[in-house]
Amino acid sequence: KLGTKALIVMPASTPRLKVDAVRARGGEVILHGESYDDAYSHARQIEKEQNLTFIHPFDDPDVIAGQGTIAMEILRQRQTDIHAIFCPIGGGGLAAGVASYVKRVRPEIRIIGVEPKDSNCMQQSIQAQKRVRLSQVGLFADGLAVKEPGQETFRICRELLDEIILVDTDDICAAIKDVFQDSRSILEPSGAAAVAGAKAYLEREGLKNHTLVAIACGANVNFDRLRFVSERAELGERREAVFAVTVPEQPGSLKRFCDCLGKRSLTEFNYRMSAGSKASIFVGTQIENRKDAATLFERLRQEEFEVLDLTDDELSKLHLRHMVGGHSPQACNERLYRFEFPERPGALTRFLSLMRPEWNISLFHYRNHGADYARVLIGIQCPQSAEKEWQEFLSGLGFPYWNESENLAYKMFLG
Repeated sequence: KLGTKALIVMPASTPRLKVDAVRARGGEVILHGESYDDAYSHARQIEKEQNLTFIHPFDDPDVIAGQGTIAMEILRQRQTDIHAIFCPIGGGGLAAGVASYVKRVRPEIRIIGVEPKDSNCMQQSIQAQKRVRLSQVGLFADGLAVKEPGQETFRICRELLDEIILVDTDDICAAIKDVFQDSRSILEPSGAAAVAGAKAYLEREGLKNHTLVAIACGANVNFDRLRFVSERAELGERREAVFAVTVPEQPGSLKRFCDCLGKRSLTEFNYRMSAGSKASIFVGTQIENRKDAATLFERLRQEEFEVLDLTDDELSKLHLRHMVGGHSPQACNERLYRFEFPERPGALTRFLSLMRPEWNISLFHYRNHGADYARVLIGIQCPQSAEKEWQEFLSGLGFPYWNESENLAYKMFLG
């Protein structure tokens, strides 16, 4: 508008959507470093080299005051009682601005900051009563990935914030889903942090009939990141439980295990025949709440299955669920088939019940893709002498299926 040159330095991890938006408005973008602090140092260097004027993104009184106008809008739009306002915190500019305005005109309203657990520089600073610099920060909520709060923002937040709540990646993903379901809007992780904080506060306090305001501060999210968000949202909502279950390596064990799951919808099912008398299954299942997960856990133990709850294990959620499998010397006479059948609770158990008990399942993989049809990969130990019975089974299913026994990828990694 003013014809002024704008040179903006951002971390290389900045979503492409935000970079393109800045360029579309005439700004020049330089991508540098992995976090905000890397970009900040580079910007100060450019300032000296090119004799430019540096505008701090949060540690500046005018910027803080500008952020405070959001609080002015909130109080104008909502005249009745507000119990609390939740503000995401990176460097603290938004929280400082909102708190400065609200505490002057409506001091009874609680101002609660929200930080990711792996980027909680403000919380640690307030606890230490001095600014703390983190050695590293998580990059999922990239807009909040700041290693050290600003000097002025720290002073204001320490004085005016009522508390700071920490949320993790799963909490944020669940909040993104909540906002989408309610408004069909997709927030970026940083933008959904305040919603996640409000949910955690409600759960902790057990409040009802109160007004909470969460500031959704951004919607710059790359489309391909939604795949990760969708997968982790169920965990963040406490709607998915993940278990490792050890079952006897014998025909019928898999069916008995599925009977324990009942009509719960599965999100993941990985099994590969192994050497020895026992086999391990990696399974994810939808649950109503954590109590439901505990009930399933006890049911599996009552059936004398060895079971390990992996719901809070980051290694399992990020990596192991995609790596279960491999070659198995014991899988002789194995045939590999893909199946599709309508996705509904209990469908997997019904599918398994159609199989003859003497046909041993040597490989099983299922993953919920959110579609109307379930896609299952099964390895069956079926000798040539049972060819007629096997073909009768396939033709009687009424489901689409594909023989993948000659697939080169199968032979390379699983066969």
